[in-house]
Amino acid sequence: MASLGNWTFSPLVSAFPTTVFPNMALWNVSNPIKNLTYQIQVSWPFEWPNAIEDVTNKTALTMYVLDGNAMGTTAAEAFKRRKPVDQFQPDSIVVSIGYPLTDAIYSFAQRSIDFRPPLPTPQTPPSGADDFIEFIDGALRPWVRDSLFPDVRFTRDAIYGHSFGGLFVIYALIARPDMFDTYLSASPAIYFNNNSILDDVSARLGDGTAVDDGLSLGTVTTTTTTTTTTTNATTNATTNATTNATTNATTKPAFVVSYGSLEQFPIKRRTETLEAFDERKELYRTFHMSDICQELFYRVTASGKTRDTAIKEYAGQDHASVAASGITDGIDYFVDW
Repeated sequence: MASLGNWTFSPLVSAFPTTVFPNMALWNVSNPIKNLTYQIQVSWPFEWPNAIEDVTNKTALTMYVLDGNAMGTTAAEAFKRRKPVDQFQPDSIVVSIGYPLTDAIYSFAQRSIDFRPPLPTPQTPPSGADDFIEFIDGALRPWVRDSLFPDVRFTRDAIYGHSFGGLFVIYALIARPDMFDTYLSASPAIYFNNNSILDDVSARLGDGTAVDDGLSLGTVTTTTTTTTTTTNATTNATTNATTNATTNATTKPAFVVSYGSLEQFPIKRRTETLEAFDERKELYRTFHMSDICQELFYRVTASGKTRDTAIKEYAGQDHASVAASGITDGIDYFVDW
């Protein structure tokens, strides 16, 4: 057991059999003052020792994954599946943040607090997004680096979130653009509070009329599952040669937003009645997923505060399936930067 501030990190399982979840471990992370407990899953490469305490003299990327109960193992396996195909893939650690659940994969009550951006008017319960950022940056990441892997040189970090988690990723980008190298937002719940996060993006990042850091916009990429269009602006020549800091004074973050074509424009399912389809179609259209993701992309791009901004539409995919596709593509984007 380890402690950092008011947070206590307790192993959830002493050890798995060597053939069950190799190079993976779980902890309960509790804060009695806040009355909070997270379930943290950490995965490291198969090429490293199975015992985490034996890992020495390594270098790694890190991806932090929200809704860890639903997405953590997906991300861990995606990295490990990719390695035999790309032998030059850098070693990567996956840190997923979940909840102690027994009969569900989402803690809707707690994630609605942790991932919810603050609003001008008081909310009940209040937003926990800033506290969640502080937990990741002030407790979780130092524990991963200093306690779990003290002999690993950490380079770039990414964060991935889907749906309400995707909304949090957007908020983290505008609140702490220096916190991660790459921000991956899949099917974000931009519609929350009447799309107010869009105005927050422009207010916090700016509209590009005043660029004060002297850095260029970078490469702006739009992608679908069938075609790719790339527009090159003056490319930022600064590379990511970071050590334990995620970014430095000359590096901007990269941002990807993704969504499925069926999220705003669904098609009738084979066994679905016309009445049920019409009802579902009207519901989906109220979210305006395609429209608001494109609007987000243009606003982030216009700000000039990212080195690269990409938008990906997955043809024939809905809100649920984008969760996995966004992870797989997000890993490709993050690793191959």
